[in-house]
Amino acid sequence: MSTRRQGYSLLIALVAVTAVLAAALATGTALFTDGAGKDTAGDPKGGHTSRGPAARAAAAGHWNTTWAGSPTRPEPSTVPSARPDALTPQATTVRNVVHTSIGGRAARITLSNLFGKTPLVVDRATVERQPVRFGGRSAVTVPVGRQTVSDAVDVAVPADADLTVTVHTPGGGGPVTFHPQAGQTSYVTDGRGTHASTAWRYLTSVEVFSTTATGTVVTFGDSLTAGSGSTVDAESGWPDVLSDRLGGTYAVANQGIPGNRLLLETIGSQSGLLRFDRDVLGVAGVKTVIISLGINDVQNQPSGTDPQLLIDGLRTLAERARAHGLRVVGATLTPFGGRPSWTPQREATRRAVNTAIRTGHLFDAYVDFDRVVRDPYAPARILPDYDCGDHLHFNDAGYRALGHSIDVRAVTDRAAKGAL
Repeated sequence: MSTRRQGYSLLIALVAVTAVLAAALATGTALFTDGAGKDTAGDPKGGHTSRGPAARAAAAGHWNTTWAGSPTRPEPSTVPSARPDALTPQATTVRNVVHTSIGGRAARITLSNLFGKTPLVVDRATVERQPVRFGGRSAVTVPVGRQTVSDAVDVAVPADADLTVTVHTPGGGGPVTFHPQAGQTSYVTDGRGTHASTAWRYLTSVEVFSTTATGTVVTFGDSLTAGSGSTVDAESGWPDVLSDRLGGTYAVANQGIPGNRLLLETIGSQSGLLRFDRDVLGVAGVKTVIISLGINDVQNQPSGTDPQLLIDGLRTLAERARAHGLRVVGATLTPFGGRPSWTPQREATRRAVNTAIRTGHLFDAYVDFDRVVRDPYAPARILPDYDCGDHLHFNDAGYRALGHSIDVRAVTDRAAKGAL
């Protein structure tokens, strides 16, 4: 058994090294592009700062990520199909509707071509109808595998409100970098007219300049963090509840991806180990990360039945976060009894990982999501009142219970230890 676990530890170390090397190649976080598509060295969070009022304001305040939608995978089709929300290769206008956590008096956006096979040309972008510029230009070309950060836009961004970021592409290119199952209705206008879509395209981050917010809390996880099972457009996931309770003192950037796994890459997304640098360390203003990841490694094929592999993976994320000065909060894995994938061995793995989290040695603090939602009479199952019906995801009441179980002072207080 010790030899097997040593092998797992070596695997974790190799994956961590791969993640560091992949960050520059796959995420584009160390480079941004100017209006001509040329790679330009600099701080990706800084982007090209204009000389207008927004730029002068930024000198006296801080940029924080009020919303995030991790680039998940390439859109399966960018040609006409039977799917009503698939993009066509014609000129397309995407109206991404996102929900802010904090407000500010200036904004900037990040556009991604991470999964594209050709350069992404954007000839017009707006934030609430205010024009967005990139290096002083209205158009930008994002190279394959890269992202670009806009200039600061002089626009008042409200807190806890819907915000529309519009992106127009002249056509061609692809596949589109997108985030499906967004839980929010956006709109696409192409050669077939305007239609609704529950996906975000190209847009991966909205930052605001704030004089009141202390920093950003990143919630890093899978579909349970993304809010799968909750009411569309209701903003009722547990990160939304946490944001409401923080009351504007901290921004909340939700980096949950449905189907995401800690250790393995899937068709749906990169592994948590590989995307951590981009989706946590690269977030503007990040001070705290809440890691809620691993249940898909347990319950999906191929299943990781040795808990030490998951424990080592979680420890790797925590160490990388601490190395950048972040506070690290972990969440216990919630039940999935009643699903076809449940087995006694997988349940034992889930409980072993939770035991390791509760010891206090992995994270600076932890939230016991398992305790909040499990049925006390059947601990391998979710309480029926919280179950959306698939025995894994939660309804609005379940997510609300998770959000209210977090001690917001402990999330932001570096002196706090133990359970929240």
